[in-house]
Amino acid sequence: MAIDPAPSYTNTGTATYVPAEWNAGLLEALDPQLVFASDVVSNRNYEGDIRGRGDKVVINGIVTPEVGKYNDSTGMTIEQLSTVKQELDITEADYVAFYVGDIETVQAAGALNTPAVRRAIQNLAKSMDTFVGGAAAAKATAYGAVDASALTSAPEKGEVILEAAFDMMQQLDENDVDTSGRWVIVSPRVKRYLVRAEAVANASAFGEGGVTRNGTVARLAGFTILSTTNMPSGVDMIAGQREFLTVAHQFEGFRQQPVEKFRQDQIDGLSLYGAKVVRFPELDATLTGNPNAFDETKATVGILKATVATESAG
Repeated sequence: MAIDPAPSYTNTGTATYVPAEWNAGLLEALDPQLVFASDVVSNRNYEGDIRGRGDKVVINGIVTPEVGKYNDSTGMTIEQLSTVKQELDITEADYVAFYVGDIETVQAAGALNTPAVRRAIQNLAKSMDTFVGGAAAAKATAYGAVDASALTSAPEKGEVILEAAFDMMQQLDENDVDTSGRWVIVSPRVKRYLVRAEAVANASAFGEGGVTRNGTVARLAGFTILSTTNMPSGVDMIAGQREFLTVAHQFEGFRQQPVEKFRQDQIDGLSLYGAKVVRFPELDATLTGNPNAFDETKATVGILKATVATESAG
């Protein structure tokens, strides 16, 4: 938005407000703070164009053709390919809005470095991550309880928790879930002990440059361990594979406008998003009697959740 006419005291180079620069900068600063909504844990395969809250992203999956046994007498049975439709609803609309006293000063100083914007980014990330984590947990298969409370040694507690992570990976294996893009997310309380397990403490990526991005703790045995304070309620540990959790997000941009009553400018931005646990016809046995629909009430085989006891009740 240009200041027109430009006051005589303004600098020509800062008299035009360019929201695109803020938008890219905000997403750049937002992404490293995400865990559930990060590209380590979820995908953006179906994002498409989002124009407003209430939009839908349609996901069409092809039912895998069956393998038949050929012989010269009966030949082949030709199948008609069918698809299963799923819909990702853009249900969430978060905003930030605040005043600044001098828009030109803010721009020239680097808007994203101001305390107000840094806090706004943290709050947007927290809100989005909490929502995506809740969506994942709501459709996750219950692994059960992990009990390390009887042990007194922190490394021993960590080994029990790590063994549970390996068990979860085995369960994914047995359900033919892709081995790439696997992850385990734990609460800070659980992380405290998990990092004491020998395999985690000595993981080659532990301490690697950038390893803490998106809450990453370590990478080992084909999966990434992460931690976040935005764990779903009643869940201490959740594991899965990124193709099973999809996120669609659009930052609608910052607006700047003068406030008539005050010598201030108002800046606001809108973040639109939705999340969905994706079903796969060949993996999730959740097709209903209608071959073109899934039973959305059933848990997915691609995400598991657990509670973890680390301290005795007494």
